[in-house]
Amino acid sequence: MARANKVVLAYSGGVDTSVCIPYLKNEWGVAEVITFAADLGQGDELEPIRQKALDSGASKSIVDDLIEPFISEFAFPAIRANGLYEGRYPLSTALARPLIARRLVEIARELGADAVAHGCTGKGNDQVRFDVAIGALAPELKVLTPAREWGMSREETIAYGERCGIPAPVSKKSPYSIDLNLLGRSIEAGPLEDPDVEPPEEVFAMTSSIEAAPVNPEIVEITFEQGNPVAINGIALDPVSVIRKANALAGNHGFGRLDMVENRVVGIKSREIYETPGLLLLIRAHQELESLTLAADVLRTKRQLESQWADLVYQGLWYGPLKEAIDAFINCSQRTVNGKVRLKLHRGNAIVVGRSSSNNSLYVPDMATYGGEDQFDHRAAEGFIYVWGLPIRLWAAAQRRNGPRG
Repeated sequence: MARANKVVLAYSGGVDTSVCIPYLKNEWGVAEVITFAADLGQGDELEPIRQKALDSGASKSIVDDLIEPFISEFAFPAIRANGLYEGRYPLSTALARPLIARRLVEIARELGADAVAHGCTGKGNDQVRFDVAIGALAPELKVLTPAREWGMSREETIAYGERCGIPAPVSKKSPYSIDLNLLGRSIEAGPLEDPDVEPPEEVFAMTSSIEAAPVNPEIVEITFEQGNPVAINGIALDPVSVIRKANALAGNHGFGRLDMVENRVVGIKSREIYETPGLLLLIRAHQELESLTLAADVLRTKRQLESQWADLVYQGLWYGPLKEAIDAFINCSQRTVNGKVRLKLHRGNAIVVGRSSSNNSLYVPDMATYGGEDQFDHRAAEGFIYVWGLPIRLWAAAQRRNGPRG
């Protein structure tokens, strides 16, 4: 009995999603499989992917350009939030999933499908992100997950696909699993599964090695308006162009590589290699500008919420109420995050060398200086310290009265 009549499948052209097409039809009795692939700026020629879906048995193959909403609606909020999972990973892959899920649901409704499907396996993060996002956006739609249920090994999956006329895209010379979009690359599998093995240079494509990076440093100036990067080196750029330019500048100098053991949503640890040159550069600059333009209590509260925000996005809760509430706080805080940050790019580093804000800086030179222009009232410090230290003095006095504890 068919689990669904018409299914829209999130499609990448890889082994699992390709095999999903004949598997859904042959094993689960699905009458019609429509595929959807998203252009997120990965730079691949997507026409072969579209054609591969048709050759694999899809009745229709849709490819949509989602680059602009990906950057303006997902990447820019991540920059404003300084979104770094476990303090390091800027969510380049995770940010794409709620957008893909949103469009998948839209297509399913437009075409009258009664289910959507994806090719995620049972121990990855993406299955959580897709399932939860789809459930939030369209609880009436079935979510089919053949790769999570078919119980085939990687080799068996490839063999099944070959029997259905689908060539295997992974060779012995290239054993890596790679996810790519405009924000970066994630690389895993093969020899990288050993966390003690140094990543070979061949896995990197967006960043220069330290040895190949330019000898001379380069100064880059990034301009922000309300927390969004709007110009680089004085040249105004649209959101997509900002990311492209930042990728090129940072990647050229070898900045933006991450090698980390991270905690997956399903509870296991995973060794991941990331290249996210532009996104990391923009977040670093944004953090620095916030230090100049946000009040201390706002800044400290935001730093706490940033960690929660990154966890929510990583865990697939983009459309949840807590993230919506944190977004409201972050968006309010960004009204004064206007100004410029200068960074020195050199041999894998991005070092902040200057920051300024003509209208929103909370740094007052006449209050901070130790020179003759000093306007700080030093005499007021004594009363402040008396009141500030009063609680601890009262506590210490009580300890003395009670005497030493046995």
